[in-house]
Amino acid sequence: MRKNSIKNTRVNMEVQRELSEIIRGGIKDPRIHPMTTVVAVQVTPDLKFCKAYISVLGDEEAGKSTIEGLKSAEGFIRRELARKVNLRNTPEIKFILDQSIEYGVNMSRLIDEVTKDIKD
Repeated sequence: MRKNSIKNTRVNMEVQRELSEIIRGGIKDPRIHPMTTVVAVQVTPDLKFCKAYISVLGDEEAGKSTIEGLKSAEGFIRRELARKVNLRNTPEIKFILDQSIEYGVNMSRLIDEVTKDIKD
């Protein structure tokens, strides 16, 4: 299976959808921020490893504590993922804090400030 094959893309989408549901409804860790989103998932072609990019709406401390909570609940998340998604191997999940949305909002705000100064 090639990296960008249709099958791999479908697996990525399915794992992303199920991870979102598990994080939203299955974990009761208070460290995990309620506004946590699974932005993207990359499963390796051999289905052994998975990178889950997580975005948290909040400050930097909320993001760090959410990643810590997800890492501590990795066993539970992996077990639930194995139960919900029928894969040959259940991938080992690595959670990565994704700050691209925050970066985009910040850049948009800066652009708005500059264009406001030009109009005045």
